[in-house]
Amino acid sequence: MGDLTHLDQKGQARMVDVGGKPMTARQAVAEGRVRMNAETFRKALDGDSKKGSVRAAAEFAGIMAAKKTSELIPLCHPIPLSSIKVEIAADEKNQALVVTARAKTTGQTGVEMEALTAVSVACLTIYDMLKASDRAMVIDGVTLLEKSGGASGDYRRAP
Repeated sequence: MGDLTHLDQKGQARMVDVGGKPMTARQAVAEGRVRMNAETFRKALDGDSKKGSVRAAAEFAGIMAAKKTSELIPLCHPIPLSSIKVEIAADEKNQALVVTARAKTTGQTGVEMEALTAVSVACLTIYDMLKASDRAMVIDGVTLLEKSGGASGDYRRAP
């Protein structure tokens, strides 16, 4: 199966053995967005949601999700996060809320999945909080922006 680390020689799923890897500082940054109509965008910015503060709920949901990544994604290692930050910014031009998550650890495996999970669940929470106003919202652009640490080296997504 070549370079697919989660498959053995027979194509069976397996958890990668990271026991022999050195402990290193690792960080990952991911991003995603939720696009919506103008009225819903205003409600989101004004905190005018029947369910409360959209930003606060989505930020908390993203943090909680990052901490549970190994329970949600098969074959992910449970790792101790030293930091997870979720921030939500307004993109006025595109009527979107942009979610950014930065995850950090010192360990034997990376934190890309934790950052991506945080972004995904924060975006889903935004949708849930605002769906009564706009069911046509679009979640898109969930992507890894950068990662550092580990044997595979650093990665930065090209603009």
